[in-house]
This record gives sequence, structure tokens and C-alpha cells, in this order.
Amino acid sequence: MEKPEAWYKQFWPWFLIILPSIVIIASVITFKIALDNADSLVADDYYKKGKGINQDIHKIQKARSLGLQFSINVLDDEVLIKQHGGKPYNAALNVEFYHPTIQQKDFAALASADGNHTYHITLKEPLEGEWEIRVENFNKSWRLQKRFNLTSDVERWLN
Repeated sequence: MEKPEAWYKQFWPWFLIILPSIVIIASVITFKIALDNADSLVADDYYKKGKGINQDIHKIQKARSLGLQFSINVLDDEVLIKQHGGKPYNAALNVEFYHPTIQQKDFAALASADGNHTYHITLKEPLEGEWEIRVENFNKSWRLQKRFNLTSDVERWLN
């Protein structure tokens, strides 16, 4: 009688070991991807942010009571902001750009006016798609904000 072949030399034990091993490795890789790409839209301090909304509303109401209006033109490598309503404001503006889904694309700029009262912001890369633009005065006592689709070269109004 012939001696049976050792288990580690047979196909089926290795097949039965490799299948669960592949599933475990795939699970670990999927878990790592999920941790690295966590949803940035969920806020840990949602209660504090909720309380801050009331302050934001007061800033927006103040800007509207002052009659402030700005036009925004987005060119390939530059954003032009010009005031059209309210008392002329010549100090620097805090301008923030928020992408609705990708937090890494968000950026802020401090814009100062030229001789024609036009504020210029130089872009590192073209802005395309949906963006929320917030314009505040230097001491942040008023704010205007609006969401725009920036795919074409069209003048947009922030009021």
C-alpha cells in the first residue's frame, strides 16, 4: 500500500486556506481606504457650528442693510471683484472659496483694491464647477455669500 501524500503537497488544503486569506487582505485594504478617505463634510463640533450660524446670519443681514453688492468675474487665472452697491469700501476683503464636496480645494485670499476699486485674486489653478464664495470685510463685521457654477466666463452678482 502506497503512503498518502502529505497535506501541504495537495491542492485542496491550499485552496481552502487562500480563499479566506484573500478576503481578509481585501477587507484590510478596504478598511485602510475608508480611513484615508473619510467624509470631510461631517463636522465633529456640529453644536458649535450650529451656534455660529446665528452670527453668520447677522453678518449677512448687516451687509444687506448697508446695500452692499459685488460683481464677480472669474477668468482663467484671476478673479475680479467689483463693488456696485452701498457705501464705497476701499479696505481689503477676505474672500473664501469653498468647494461643496472636496475640502482640500478650499482656499482663502486677502484681496486689495486697485485704483479702479477692483479687487484682484490670482488663482493657482482654474476654478470649475460649483463653488461657494464668501466675501467679508477685513474686520469680519459683514459678509456676503453665494454658491456659483464657475464653468463659464459670466459676471455673477453677490448681494
